[in-house]
Amino acid sequence: MPSELWLHKMKDRAVQRRFSHRSFPAIVVLAFAAAVAGARPAFAQSLNWEGQTGIFVTPLAYTAPSSSKGFGVPVFAYHYLDAGGVLGGFHQASITIGGFHRIELGYTRDIHQAGNNAQFSPLWTGGFNVFHGKVNVLSEKDTKQGWLPSISLGFVARSQIRNVGGVLQGKDTSNADFYIVGTKSVTQIRKAPLVLDLGYKATNASLLGLAGNATAYKGRAFGAAAFVLKGPARSTVVVGSELLQEPRDIQGLPGAVVPTTITYAVRVVPSGAFFSGRGWNTETPKFTFDLGVAQAAGTIMPGVDLHARHQFALGISYAP
Repeated sequence: MPSELWLHKMKDRAVQRRFSHRSFPAIVVLAFAAAVAGARPAFAQSLNWEGQTGIFVTPLAYTAPSSSKGFGVPVFAYHYLDAGGVLGGFHQASITIGGFHRIELGYTRDIHQAGNNAQFSPLWTGGFNVFHGKVNVLSEKDTKQGWLPSISLGFVARSQIRNVGGVLQGKDTSNADFYIVGTKSVTQIRKAPLVLDLGYKATNASLLGLAGNATAYKGRAFGAAAFVLKGPARSTVVVGSELLQEPRDIQGLPGAVVPTTITYAVRVVPSGAFFSGRGWNTETPKFTFDLGVAQAAGTIMPGVDLHARHQFALGISYAP
């Protein structure tokens, strides 16, 4: 079916069903789960896909480096996901700053590189804005209870989105996440610290906005685990994976099914960053390098295969 005719038919169906649709699979974005390695310093300079201190696509409870009396220096990041011929490529440019050892604020611009499938690629266009903030309400260092995690509250707000439903409606859309997350660094295993991350969010975004909007706010869980290993030349190698739930319905695509996103990542942190228990101020690598694989979208509905099941992603974070 020609692209224009297919798009017109989808617009008609969208109007008839008032956009109560189902969503396409999670395009796993990369900002690197590996950041989660057992050292907060490695996290501090490592931003995720949307610019938060975090993993692949999920935030950690930790915040970007700063002093107790003011703001730190900004952290910069670039991420890229090769999502295949249908979805195209996604580039993310981020800047994030921490403050007072407790807060984090940042901005990310999504830039989309068009796919080459005449039938489905026109549903993904341009790019959009991402604003985020986070407040740490409990730090592991603030309590005498060694089992307690760090806990943070945060939000993500996205604007100027014109993906899937936005294309079908012919207008920009917006969506948001509101979340709570807990992160615990388990350091008893001295040669292989472990980091565990678990959170819950209310969101009306489909796949972090990459597939537009869901039809309503819904609660979804996310989690991750990573090991930190010593690499050559005093470097740190972080190996991790995460799970991310997203709303299964999407405005504009009735019948599509969004699976849980799974990511696999390796992060390399240069010399001097292996966990020592002394905190960020003594371990502040300027660069972190990420490589990963995203288990994203395959057949999302009969006759629609997005060919994005095992996609390559990379990222780099820099703290001056």
